[in-house]
Amino acid sequence: MANLKEMRLRIVSVKSTQQVTRAMKMVSAAKLRKAQDAIIQIRPYAEKLHDILVSLVDQNGSSDFENKYADHKEINKILIVAITSNRGLCGGFNSNVVKKVEELLNTTYESLYQQGAVDIIAIGKKGVDGLKAKNIKVSGTIHQLYDNLHYSTAEEVAQNLMDAFSKGEYDRIDLVYNQFKNAAIQKLMVEQFLPVEITENPDANSDSHPYFNDYIFEPNVVEIMRTIIPKSLKIQFYKALLDSVASEHGARMTAMHKATDNASELVRELNLLYNKARQSAITGEILEIVSGANALQS
Repeated sequence: MANLKEMRLRIVSVKSTQQVTRAMKMVSAAKLRKAQDAIIQIRPYAEKLHDILVSLVDQNGSSDFENKYADHKEINKILIVAITSNRGLCGGFNSNVVKKVEELLNTTYESLYQQGAVDIIAIGKKGVDGLKAKNIKVSGTIHQLYDNLHYSTAEEVAQNLMDAFSKGEYDRIDLVYNQFKNAAIQKLMVEQFLPVEITENPDANSDSHPYFNDYIFEPNVVEIMRTIIPKSLKIQFYKALLDSVASEHGARMTAMHKATDNASELVRELNLLYNKARQSAITGEILEIVSGANALQS
């Protein structure tokens, strides 16, 4: 009977865990809707801002354009910004970012990393924990960003990164994060944040962007580009954060859905085992009673 008692306690424990995972799934689903709306709203703006920049380059060329954020120098020092979350229980969401950073250090940036020329900033507590577990040194951490995530707070962090690049502290800055596709799919991204890539379209012609043909640019195109680039960078960074937040909630909702289903299957199996054990115990008691009655009759 002690065996039966242990099984009953385990069934109660699994059911209790199932209630928690089901509740977490519902909470994540509610948060996901809000985060998904935010990323869907900003994507068209970010894409159009980038299109305007490329269109201006196609129309006017970039040979005379110089900008401190578009300065392609020899790469001697790199900064990797790993964007994760402050909370776990979201499947491989955080570990995938950590693995990608480790992969970059062991492949693409191996020589620079061995020279100590690669710094890593982790946004999110789980990223810090994961990197330290792999003995990867973290130069800086930003945990409080998710407490009040707005454009103004993201803009401040983006400006700090831009200042570090413009002062020559780093020759390249990469963002590693999960891009949101849907609740079940997150695409791991390694995105060059700085320097800005401005490439002219060799097939561009005067009719490729007709809506610019009748415009007079004041004060001039170069000045407009110098204004658009910092704005585009800040929007790019904010979009990466929103992508990561939406991906986190999607990954957690999916993970908790699977955990709830697994708990249901485990409860079913435990109930089956419990009923078999209980039936075996009852059968044993009946045999003892019958054996005792037969002994009394004889």
